[in-house]
Amino acid sequence: MQKILLDDAKENDIKSLYLHILKSSGAPSNDNDEVMKWIAFAESFPLDSKSCSGVLSGLNGELAQKSVLLGNGLKPSEADVIVFSVLHPLLIGLPNADKEKLPHVLRWMDYIQVHLFSEQLSVSKEDFGELFEKILLEKAEFEPQGATNTEKVEIDSDAKKASQSTKSADKSEADKNPKKSDAGKKATQGKEVTQDKKKSSETEAVEKDKDISVSLLNIQVGLIRKAWKHPSADSLLVEEIDTGDAKPRQVVSGLAKHCSPDELKNRRVVLITNVKPGKLRDVVSEGLVLCASNEDHTIVEPLLPPEGAKIGERVSFSGIDGKPEDVLNPKKKQLEKITPHLFTDGKGVATFKGIPFMISGGPCTSSIPKASIK
Repeated sequence: MQKILLDDAKENDIKSLYLHILKSSGAPSNDNDEVMKWIAFAESFPLDSKSCSGVLSGLNGELAQKSVLLGNGLKPSEADVIVFSVLHPLLIGLPNADKEKLPHVLRWMDYIQVHLFSEQLSVSKEDFGELFEKILLEKAEFEPQGATNTEKVEIDSDAKKASQSTKSADKSEADKNPKKSDAGKKATQGKEVTQDKKKSSETEAVEKDKDISVSLLNIQVGLIRKAWKHPSADSLLVEEIDTGDAKPRQVVSGLAKHCSPDELKNRRVVLITNVKPGKLRDVVSEGLVLCASNEDHTIVEPLLPPEGAKIGERVSFSGIDGKPEDVLNPKKKQLEKITPHLFTDGKGVATFKGIPFMISGGPCTSSIPKASIK
């Protein structure tokens, strides 16, 4: 009977799995509201790889501070089982290179599956073993701390003798066969070159990740005090935006075909304030108002901070830390590398790689779902 219930939960929806877990445990949950929040997270988990990567990164940041999503100390909850069941098919086939970027998520997955397989969390070990294939993880080896100093000295001494003996044998063999020795040197040099190339490739990958990190941008909430048409460009508007500094910023935006100056006046917007100031058709621009647009760019609108957003407040991204550049370097094309990863999700929430634009009052949004942001 228990296996039939689990099969039903797997084939139908996540709430069915939750209700089955509650029934199997024999007691109601004390954290029903919190569990429902994680159910909503699981049900809205994105399917496309771009959004999925961003959400996993955010979850990795959250799990850096705790052992389980919800529970009493170290004990997993129903929420942990539910989210585990959603992430399992994705993570079991994830390449090792991608797994290395999610150490806290993988540590948590391993912790939950240990409980599922060995402690029979809420349901039977047999049923969960059939539902979820075990995720095999490579774990770092460690040196036992029980060995005495004397034992360690003896081990080190034996290792040193063995090393010296090996070196002597190698030297003797090299003296007898100089061609073989030269071949060995060349092989070693070849390995060193390969390792150097690998290190260089890894360094380039790290530098590339830095270039596309949204933390480089200083994104703030601003209030448009004034707006007027650009004197020499019909498609452009000029806005005077208050970002909490002593002097308001003047920003030129390509919004003339989509908004009137009166519609923008006294409107809160989200803008990048560390772009290098420059002139657009002879008018100075000191920022970039972020706007969402549909696929053919017939509908364009500025992102909307939550109601009552504090002027000047910085936008943050869960799990992504870092100090913004004082001024973005146009030669590095940082902005051009980052903006392809900015988009709204199916509910219109502005995101970077699926991670929401957040301020203290909530996420920044747009009425245009699945839109690009520039």
